[in-house]
Amino acid sequence: MKIIVIGGNGTIGKKVVSVLSKKHEVIVASRKDTSLTVNLEDENSIHNMFKQATNIDAVICTAGEARWAPFSELSESDYYIGIRSKLMGQVNLARAATKYLNPGGSITLTTGILADDPVVQTASAAMVNGAIHSFVKAVALELENGLRINAVSSGLVADAAEKYEDYFPGHNVISMDKMATAYVKSVAGKINGQIIRVYE
Repeated sequence: MKIIVIGGNGTIGKKVVSVLSKKHEVIVASRKDTSLTVNLEDENSIHNMFKQATNIDAVICTAGEARWAPFSELSESDYYIGIRSKLMGQVNLARAATKYLNPGGSITLTTGILADDPVVQTASAAMVNGAIHSFVKAVALELENGLRINAVSSGLVADAAEKYEDYFPGHNVISMDKMATAYVKSVAGKINGQIIRVYE
């Protein structure tokens, strides 16, 4: 298969690229430092990415950001950071992918444990993750041409544990291999409309 991984230079993306590259042709896309560039906050940029990388069987998004801060400090504009980037960025990616992916192709979005088990300072991030879960389940009912859509929702991954473990007291640390396997399941399997939770 020919697969685009958006955010393939990030913590999760690098591992996903490493694992999938063993059996598939993987193209890394990001805002910069890659031959294929994309800005998830710009719908035209998403379409241009697909026009440059043709004959694609699957697209994976491991990019997107949201503001972390105490609820009392979050402004309306803070919420829109996550809405524009992680939520609508992935929604618009899915919308565009339906026009460019080969028949039978797959779309894999990324959320996280905050949708189900939030911690303090994550009102915005948890909201966005939960919205994507609902979006995936609804859109799967309407996709055509054999296309599939899923989301991978992981807990605190090992390569980010040192940086974020204080925010996740008592949470399990997820191995990078186990996390990456969830993306393989989404891309190489046949499931559709699923939230693949990797929390233990």
